[in-house]
Amino acid sequence: MPEITGLRETSTSDVLVEVDGAPWRKIPLTAAARAGLSIGKRLEREDLRLLGRELRRAEALAKATRMLARRPLPRALLEERLEKKGVAPVALEEAVEALEQAHYLNDRSYALERARSLAERSYGDAAVHYILEQERVGSELIEEAITSLEPEVERARALLAATADRRRTLRRLVTRGFSAETLEDVGGSEGFG
Repeated sequence: MPEITGLRETSTSDVLVEVDGAPWRKIPLTAAARAGLSIGKRLEREDLRLLGRELRRAEALAKATRMLARRPLPRALLEERLEKKGVAPVALEEAVEALEQAHYLNDRSYALERARSLAERSYGDAAVHYILEQERVGSELIEEAITSLEPEVERARALLAATADRRRTLRRLVTRGFSAETLEDVGGSEGFG
């Protein structure tokens, strides 16, 4: 059986593992620790299987973290993207759960913040609902997020008050998912056609 004869930490949070006096491979420090690697340990078949699982988990966590560093995502969309990247189901589930426990992944916070951001960019409730639905946010969270927003009619009034060309703004609100009722309420006799 091969034996671990050296473990040297590198500058990138990896460990260079030496087996039988020769460099074997560089692995993430967390995978080495979770696999129980230590100097003098003989690598049995089961140890190598455990190390393989830990390497897949570390790779899934690294991919998920990179995705979330670019922009926040809801759980279902993150899982979908990791599946497309070929991440194994068990490693995917462990990585996502670790991110949730560390509060890097929270669907409720995501939905509330995304809805607020869309509303600030002049989207109506229907558009906010549609976008969150496309991003795989659950229907209960979508409803909570929309309810947390300033009422749609108030947002429409504020947008109209900030512009000189009311007709053009009304037409824009139609394309941004504001309801017909809201547009009739704020548009008065001008209409929005």
